[in-house]
Amino acid sequence: MYKTLFSPKHINATPDDLAGNDGIGRYIILPGSDGRAKEIAGHFDNVVVKSHHRAHNLYMGTLSAEGRTIDVAAVASGMGCPSTEIIVHELFHLGARRFLRVGTAGSLQPQWLKIGSLVNAQASVRDESTTINYAPLEFPAIASLEFASAILLAAEKLGFSDQLHTGIVHCKSSFYAREFGAGPRSVENNAYLELLSQTGVLATEMETATLFIQSQIYNHQQRNQSGSLKHRVLAGAILAIIATLEHFDDTKRAQHAIQNGIQLAIEAIKTLATQEVME
Repeated sequence: MYKTLFSPKHINATPDDLAGNDGIGRYIILPGSDGRAKEIAGHFDNVVVKSHHRAHNLYMGTLSAEGRTIDVAAVASGMGCPSTEIIVHELFHLGARRFLRVGTAGSLQPQWLKIGSLVNAQASVRDESTTINYAPLEFPAIASLEFASAILLAAEKLGFSDQLHTGIVHCKSSFYAREFGAGPRSVENNAYLELLSQTGVLATEMETATLFIQSQIYNHQQRNQSGSLKHRVLAGAILAIIATLEHFDDTKRAQHAIQNGIQLAIEAIKTLATQEVME
């Protein structure tokens, strides 16, 4: 842990920016791109933007739920685990404790997990190298039960339950080689994804493993320092299915799934924030 005031290198933020919610801190939504972070901020009230030359701009604002105000923010994680690791590290050391990934993924179960569906990621297959620097591969990357449950409740409220699938996802380092078979190891990569499909893994993406591993480790650190529930670190992920292993979809169906994912994320944060007030 840092003994002096932490100075972020990739986002423009201070501990005061990320404070709020009676000591819990802002609920942070993590899309991949700045464009989507800006789009998410369109759902906020009282938006304030702190820009950064690396385009990890911080969009701060509020939501309203059951007569109370919830402090929130959105910031792009960038693509892949290395970039996500940097942003989550900096946010945590500035005081953020609640993280919700909102992104996209490719289906590994195309017979029933169709383009346009949503995934509530419970855990992540660590097929990447970033998190090895934090924990051995035998250590599982798991979402927080609190976020996974809030997502399910939010989906029920929005009428999204039929299109939401909860389970394990695959997190990879390579997009074109590992998912789409580019390069000389295509046979091996295709066989690996087929194996994951046969074990029931729902979808493949590129950020959840480091988000979950970091949040689990940070949560352990916080528990050792304070027994307060406010200081625990929680993380979840909502993924819109926009591809299969054979087809990358950029039609209205995929865009609608992305919009539903954002809507579900907003409602999930309202649900979790309301639950935390009652604890």
